[in-house]
Amino acid sequence: MIGRTALSRGITAHRLNKNVTLYLNELTSPVSGHQTKASEDQKPLLLMLPWLGSRPQAIHKYCEIYFRTGFDVLVVESEVLEFLWPRWGLDRGKRLLELLNSERFVSRPLLVHAFSIGGYTFSQLLVHLSKDAQKYQELTKRIKGQVYDSLVVGSLETMAGGLGKTVFPRWETLIKQISLLYFGMFRQQTVDYFNMGIDAFWNTPVTAPALFFFCENDALSDPQALEELIDFWQKRGINITAKKWEDSTHAGHLRRHPQEYLTTLDVFLQSLHIAPLKAKM
Repeated sequence: MIGRTALSRGITAHRLNKNVTLYLNELTSPVSGHQTKASEDQKPLLLMLPWLGSRPQAIHKYCEIYFRTGFDVLVVESEVLEFLWPRWGLDRGKRLLELLNSERFVSRPLLVHAFSIGGYTFSQLLVHLSKDAQKYQELTKRIKGQVYDSLVVGSLETMAGGLGKTVFPRWETLIKQISLLYFGMFRQQTVDYFNMGIDAFWNTPVTAPALFFFCENDALSDPQALEELIDFWQKRGINITAKKWEDSTHAGHLRRHPQEYLTTLDVFLQSLHIAPLKAKM
């Protein structure tokens, strides 16, 4: 959670549970200048899914982008255990869907911004959206856009490498080897669930426009595999915007290429026509 001292004026933090924090942008108001229940119900909500081990200061930089454009932000942090035992991740995904369908959020337009393994977290939601399409039909329609930054795609070895690099970087190689051994021993409880999530992601019921940020030199995100996914989604009729750099940093594109990142994101957000967005970022 972002420390209170770091919060911008007009932003209040509400801890909903251990890993879920809602940031209310109280400065946002409709054009008329009068905040009403109806306008609150239509205020866009960003679902932010950070990378494993992300620091509050880093998350804050991205939250600020959306605060300036008029969003409230719901930050849902992932845990290593949800990756190591995916059944727990699925259970948590279902609870998150229940939250998004609660009275507080049920009418809000949604935008998803997932970083790195946060894309895996979102895939757990997609499993439920796919399995119970009728129940979640309205929620699926409320998702107006999706942003993926440094999405972890590729082989199981890529995912295991991502676990070591983000959680225990000092012992990256050892953690990778242990993870692969663990996944092999508990294939039905891990790999089979991963494959279910991957299938739900490729065949996503969410057809809102999508923006991808990625680079050529990211060991945790195979650019060829990502481009295959992008091509597959485009053939399904999903409107795709992609920004690729030859040289950048995993989940660090904003820091390495701030102007290009912000401009690309701004153009994408404006194209979604989510009211009541404020001025450009």
